[in-house]
Amino acid sequence: MRAFFYRPAQFSLFKTAIRLRFYRTQIRFPNTQNAKLTCDDSELLYYLSRRMFQDARHLLEKMPSRDVHDRIVRWTCLVTKYSRGGWVDEARVLFDIMPERNVVTYNAMLSGYVQSGRLSEGCQFFEEMPERNVVSWTSMLCGLAGAGRIEEARRLFEEMPERNVVSWNSMIAGLVKNGDLEGAREVFDRMRMKNVVSCNAMIGGYAEHCRMDEARALFDGMLDRNVITWTSMISGYCRSGNVDEGYALFCKMPERNVVSWTAMIGGFAWNGFYKEALLLFLEWNGNYETRPNGETFISLVYACAGIGLPHLGKQLHAQLIVNNWDHDDYDGRLSKSLIHMYSAYGVMDYADFLFMKHSNTRSVQSCNSMINGYLQIGQLEQAQNLFDRLPIRDKISWTSMITGYFNVGKVSKACYLFQIMPDRDAISWTAMISGHVQNELFAEATDIFFKMRSEGVSPLNSTYSVLLGVAGAMSYLDSGRQFHGLLIKTHYELDLFISNSLISMYAKCGEIDDAYRAFSNMSLRDLISWNSMIMGFSDHGYANEALKIFEAMEQSGAHPNSVTFLGILSACSHAGLVHRGWEFFNAMSDVYGIQPASEHCICMINLLGRAGKVKEAQELVWRLPFKPDPAVWGALLGICGLGKTNAEVAKYAAKQLLELDPLNAPAHVVLCNIYAANGMHIEEKSLRREMGLKGVRKVPGCSWILVQGRVNVFLSGDKLHPDVEEMLSILFGTIGESQKQFSV
Repeated sequence: MRAFFYRPAQFSLFKTAIRLRFYRTQIRFPNTQNAKLTCDDSELLYYLSRRMFQDARHLLEKMPSRDVHDRIVRWTCLVTKYSRGGWVDEARVLFDIMPERNVVTYNAMLSGYVQSGRLSEGCQFFEEMPERNVVSWTSMLCGLAGAGRIEEARRLFEEMPERNVVSWNSMIAGLVKNGDLEGAREVFDRMRMKNVVSCNAMIGGYAEHCRMDEARALFDGMLDRNVITWTSMISGYCRSGNVDEGYALFCKMPERNVVSWTAMIGGFAWNGFYKEALLLFLEWNGNYETRPNGETFISLVYACAGIGLPHLGKQLHAQLIVNNWDHDDYDGRLSKSLIHMYSAYGVMDYADFLFMKHSNTRSVQSCNSMINGYLQIGQLEQAQNLFDRLPIRDKISWTSMITGYFNVGKVSKACYLFQIMPDRDAISWTAMISGHVQNELFAEATDIFFKMRSEGVSPLNSTYSVLLGVAGAMSYLDSGRQFHGLLIKTHYELDLFISNSLISMYAKCGEIDDAYRAFSNMSLRDLISWNSMIMGFSDHGYANEALKIFEAMEQSGAHPNSVTFLGILSACSHAGLVHRGWEFFNAMSDVYGIQPASEHCICMINLLGRAGKVKEAQELVWRLPFKPDPAVWGALLGICGLGKTNAEVAKYAAKQLLELDPLNAPAHVVLCNIYAANGMHIEEKSLRREMGLKGVRKVPGCSWILVQGRVNVFLSGDKLHPDVEEMLSILFGTIGESQKQFSV
């Protein structure tokens, strides 16, 4: 036996070098993170890979060892080292030629099979093991759970003759990973000796599924928490949209690592708090104990894209290059985020450079970012060329192109793409409806909606919101009620988005009571809800009701914005509340820090004009902190009336307006009427001649009505409608004479 292991004591260094060189050129290293191999380890691996058993045994015998136990430990370590390096077959050959083995050796070989994903061989090896301990059972349990064979893992767990805390934690983690939170909690509750790992597994599962109340109950009951516990809670709150609570926990953390910082930065970025994400990174950057990683920079790149400051994104990209962080992009996710960022900026030369540079890791998401970037800057042809070259197109690719064609008014092309789209979902249908609405094809949009439902596609909330917006804008009350009825039938509870659309629709259709009913039924309101109701009451002349809503809004803790004050000032204007109007106008900047814009000034001009305070309105315009635009001068001109009192103000306002907009037809008409009313016929005649030379014509007034699904449009002075005589007779009370005429 000793002769079998014998080999000459002399060893040629040159021969070893040749063998090792040959080995390194022929054997691929599956895992770059394996433990470093000594010269003897590498030579042994060479023999094992070629099944040169005699040479392998000679080399094993040569390795120093004090006794049999020491030799088993040494060889078992080699089995583990080779398995972790990815050389499982070589590890098995070594295992087979070992003269002595113990249960640790068997466990090392079993772990090699399990960790390399060779579960079938692992199961067979487990069954053939002469002796098993709790480590053997737990290793097999982890392998089955990791492969998704959770029921087999559960059966194995129940069959285990003994379990330790690792076994229990492995079962809990396996159930969590496979989505069985209830089963995981049942095992967790059965566990007598829980530790922080057990709790972290359950908290991580709850956080991943946004069940934060259950996660918080466990968290609050823990006596011992580590950085993983805190980070899991932060990630869970951010994932569920409760960023404030996540940040509150982050601030209370006793210690933080790179994962904690990255989780909070990512939580801000993915929830749209881009500025907060960047500020938190700057705060962290002063802490030299921990440094950012690739995941951190991916979140930062998306934050830069969201905040819309190209120079900031370029600075971050430059830092990535200078510090060689861009070379760590092993999975292409960092380059994908950079392509998204530059596409969002519309800086397509940078985006295209990165897109071509990383063609080997190019994904459909990057292609979609490029398409949207081209569409954003109006390069539709470039977007179409890229779309045509894509080997794989997903729903986003198709929907982006459809939306792009709608944006430039190419409705037929958008419809063609929709027709040939292989897999249409609710988002693409909604894009079609929205595109037709955008191009003022309202009847077609409604038809597409009903076709969508007939094909079994459930409308999104945004689908209903678009249609309710159309019903409100066009005063299609019957259509709006139909959509509301469908919502009641198909939705158990209306969300905030839909409720706001209902308030706006009913208010614009003149049904202010229904609008208020929708507002009152809301369990949760945002700023849009309050503003919609204030604007609704204001437009209908209910100034007191609008002011009461404003008071209730402040009591609820909501902060008004410029739209809120536009509604309030409009309400004061309709009711002639000059004093209250001035109070709110001054409070905008003095109390709420909101700089009044031209539309707020126009409301004040109308309010003062209705109260006969034209001079005061003119002084307001003179005191404005910005240069008045045509709309402001037009409002001042509009309140002057036809009398002699304000003729000078009217002429001054008209002059200012026509300097800014020489072809403004209403200004010409109003000024002509003022001249005529004040006997200034020479000036009137001169201005009308000037209008003719400029080609200025007043656009006629327009009205419409929806009857039996058909929109009937009427222009001022238009007599093209086939039933115009009958309609005029009804309008002017001559229906009897008209009927006699028709009977004759």
